[in-house]
Amino acid sequence: MFGLQRKKQVVKIRSLNETKKYGVAATSLKELLKKGSKLLQVPLVGSHISMYEDGTELTEDYFRSLPDNAELVLLAMDERWSGFVCDIGRLLDTDRNSDLLIDAAKGLLSNERSPKRRRLLGDLLLHLKDSSEAENREDDEDWFQGIDDRFKTKSAYMKYNCESRIRGYMKEVHSYAQTIQKPKLKDEYKKTAECLVMQLKSDKYNGCYFNRKEKEQNRLCTQEGWFSCQGAFDHDECKSLHSINPYGNRESRILFSTWNLDHGIEKKRTVIPTLVEALQKHKSSNINLDYFYKLLFTRENLKLVHIVCHKKGAHDLLCDKRKIYKQGKRK
Repeated sequence: MFGLQRKKQVVKIRSLNETKKYGVAATSLKELLKKGSKLLQVPLVGSHISMYEDGTELTEDYFRSLPDNAELVLLAMDERWSGFVCDIGRLLDTDRNSDLLIDAAKGLLSNERSPKRRRLLGDLLLHLKDSSEAENREDDEDWFQGIDDRFKTKSAYMKYNCESRIRGYMKEVHSYAQTIQKPKLKDEYKKTAECLVMQLKSDKYNGCYFNRKEKEQNRLCTQEGWFSCQGAFDHDECKSLHSINPYGNRESRILFSTWNLDHGIEKKRTVIPTLVEALQKHKSSNINLDYFYKLLFTRENLKLVHIVCHKKGAHDLLCDKRKIYKQGKRK
């Protein structure tokens, strides 16, 4: 009487340093190791096999319970596999300008029908098409599409972009004067606003925040141009770890326009009304304008946030009464 013959397990196997998978049939782990080592040219002595998904090392009993076409990784004696996160790590270490990787992602995207997977592949391609090392217009003309010819470098445009946002805040300060009914108070407010403008001009409208050519302590980005979300006004950090490099490509530059320089203590609800209230009691010369300037236009009260982290409801934060007036002038 013949012994029962074991069923052959059909698996997909690859080596640590390759992504191509091979179909192999074997009746035991020992046979699989032998066939896999020969096929993938991995030394048989000390070799072992792990599950691709989570890095679990295969045993003889585990091998027998594998489903068909299980994905495995054949490892040499000193090699280790921690699951598919290893592939993610390799991807992150890959040269972002790798034409091979870009072509592969494009190929996957062209054949993909799942909306979720298309979104993931699209986001991947967006960051793979990175030309952040290019600074001048002639070196990355696509990045400058739609931008005035007077801007010759990315940093010059990004500086202008930040200046424009700060100028917009100053415009809101000016326009608030129209809501003040008392002539004397209105005049004092306008005088104060002009002082704020003079300070802004002196600081070049704080365009340094978006300029990667500035000193590290003055900019909000890395030297390469990466910005990280600083989290909602009531959080110390961004829990979603949002980041973007508008210097990398045109799409990222456009997307960056949706990020906000958000006031912690709100500009129109709190800071400006508090300034007006202070001017009702004191002349502009007695107001601590440096404090209000910092709240309105500087990183002391501004956080760069992804649109998802931008909370538009009331912040319920108040100005510090101890800082509203110059020392000795507080009532």
